[in-house]
Amino acid sequence: MIQIGKETAERWGYSGIGALFRSHKVLLGMLVALGLLMLGGLAVGLHGFFSGYRHVYGVTRQIPWGLLISGYIFCVVTSTGLCLVSSIGHVFGYEPYMPIAKRAVFLSITFMLGGFIIIFFDIENPFRMTIYNVISPNFTSNMWWMGTLYSLYLLALGVEYFFLLDQNHGMSRICGFFGVLFGVAAHSNLGAVFGMLHGREFWYGPYMPIYFIVSAMMSGCAAIILFTCIAWRIDHEIMNRRMERSIKAICQLTIMLIAVIMFFTLWKIISGGVAPEKYLAIKAFVWGPYSLNFWAGEILLGMVIPIILLIRSKGIDLNKMFVASGMMMVGIFVMRFDLVLAGQIVPVFHSLHVDEYSELLKYTPSFHEIAIVAAGLAFASAAFLVGERILNGHQFQKHEIVPAGAYICPGCGGIHYKKEGESEEDAERRHHRIRKTERP
Repeated sequence: MIQIGKETAERWGYSGIGALFRSHKVLLGMLVALGLLMLGGLAVGLHGFFSGYRHVYGVTRQIPWGLLISGYIFCVVTSTGLCLVSSIGHVFGYEPYMPIAKRAVFLSITFMLGGFIIIFFDIENPFRMTIYNVISPNFTSNMWWMGTLYSLYLLALGVEYFFLLDQNHGMSRICGFFGVLFGVAAHSNLGAVFGMLHGREFWYGPYMPIYFIVSAMMSGCAAIILFTCIAWRIDHEIMNRRMERSIKAICQLTIMLIAVIMFFTLWKIISGGVAPEKYLAIKAFVWGPYSLNFWAGEILLGMVIPIILLIRSKGIDLNKMFVASGMMMVGIFVMRFDLVLAGQIVPVFHSLHVDEYSELLKYTPSFHEIAIVAAGLAFASAAFLVGERILNGHQFQKHEIVPAGAYICPGCGGIHYKKEGESEEDAERRHHRIRKTERP
């Protein structure tokens, strides 16, 4: 068993595994439920692994990508978004985002591992893929680059998180920068996996890599708000003045990103009326058999209701923000599912008027697929709860984010600098007087 020294434990905020058993009964119940869901999903996945996926999955030769690919994309998109949001603070130095750095990076790792669990059961021989990915690389393959870049990304996240815990902020900033580079490269490459399939008109084009990056930021914002609210319900002490200021800043960023994704969605529909096959796919989702997914899942749950709740919350009402971010996570999952499905429901021979492919293709996820995705998401959620409990709520200590010669303002929660010989009270009075006179 790994022994952690007293100094290291204090630096990390480590309170020991025993903290789990001293938790509230509700938290223990959640951990047990998530653990059972994860173990059940893994057992179902192993059954499919040995039985043969073609016998237990709902995918076909015509629709080879199903719920597992959607779940994988949801997890890695959220992971990348969390990494990007955390980097705004501790990598690029914008102070309001610093208090959420540890939690965001930790969540990014758990969601990435959850995505790997899901994709493990989608690949027919994952062990062979891992071996040949190393000994026989194909540098012209988007798939090869996706596996390689995401592996480097996860490695950078792990090292970054270690240095964050150890309060080595110089090294954590360097690793965080490489995490951003690998994350953006991997995620834009994932978008290119879809965007470079010229045989699928709905996906084809430069739109996908850009959309993936922007939507990742929205997913990351929703995830950090949701899980911070969950952490707050577990321990109210984590919501100090700095964390309140941080959540308010993220809420404002989320509102802007939802508006941007609304803009993307509108132009996707408008531009989709030009290409025949793309038009058929969009028609199926806007007023066809999949319209409930689009309007109820993507539009209402994913964007419209959350943006209203977030605006009304003013970045202060955590209950409204909790509901809004939870709805966003559900809506974003539906977005990923619709994105994967929309590119496949129009048969590739449809434009040739082949009788066998005169109608849209159909796909229904199987029990095995649902259970595996649930296992991946349960793992990410359970790992977060465990980490939150044994690592003291991922709180930043005061000296971790306050530079020399500065202090945290008790009024606004921001960092103010003192002039030579100036007291904190004088600096606060000077700072806020300047801000007040500068307002129009």
